[in-house]
Amino acid sequence: MKFKLLLTTLLCGVFCSSLSAEDGKEKDTKEEGWIQLFNGKDLTGWTPKFKGHKLGENYKNTFKVEDGKLIVDYSNWEKWDGSFGHLFYNKEFGHYILRAEYRFVGTQVKGGPGWANRNNGFMIHGQSAESMKLEQDFPDSIEVQLLGGFGKGNRGTLNICTPGTHLEKDGKLVKGHVINANGPTFHGDQWVTVEIEVHGSEVIRHKCDGKVVIEYNKPQLNDGTLLEKGTISIQAETAPIEFRKIELKPLKK
Repeated sequence: MKFKLLLTTLLCGVFCSSLSAEDGKEKDTKEEGWIQLFNGKDLTGWTPKFKGHKLGENYKNTFKVEDGKLIVDYSNWEKWDGSFGHLFYNKEFGHYILRAEYRFVGTQVKGGPGWANRNNGFMIHGQSAESMKLEQDFPDSIEVQLLGGFGKGNRGTLNICTPGTHLEKDGKLVKGHVINANGPTFHGDQWVTVEIEVHGSEVIRHKCDGKVVIEYNKPQLNDGTLLEKGTISIQAETAPIEFRKIELKPLKK
């Protein structure tokens, strides 16, 4: 009887400890607060918009999911026809950290512009997909460029482009379309992890491998309207690319 009681106590202790550990793990995961924008299975939550095509048309099946990766794929294109595309997430955000893992693969579609080779980006603080004009190239937004090297020389990732927008850096209004960051260059097809830390119109930081490569303030439309929030979208501008993780952590104002 004593042996059975001792055995029961031991088993209960092990079982309860296991449950406690699992509960703690689940709790920690929830406390981290990360939202998976890409579910690894399909394009649920995302809507494509291509220049010259109606909202929701996935032109030439350019955006797709294979082997758990969200892919910008140009295998169905014979040559570039000017149809820039964007894949919009279905919610707007203003204060958050966006984290992604990406890599460039394959070759640029025939006829694509040289500047767009191994070039993609996250468009943040963007206008809605519904408000884009039929022939509009890019949404009004702040573009966080994702760039790959060409085998030699420097081509640092995480630069800024400003379609329909301006920003302030070091206390000065910047109206240039391309603003270079101090990001590292990745020449191969390796996976790269980047983070975009956004605090409304107060400050935005681009990070690679945990290091800040550029920081700026007061993102705004060309007319001076401050951008406090907006859409997030992924580009399709002639370069094949893969994402295996796209996640977002909301931040308090």
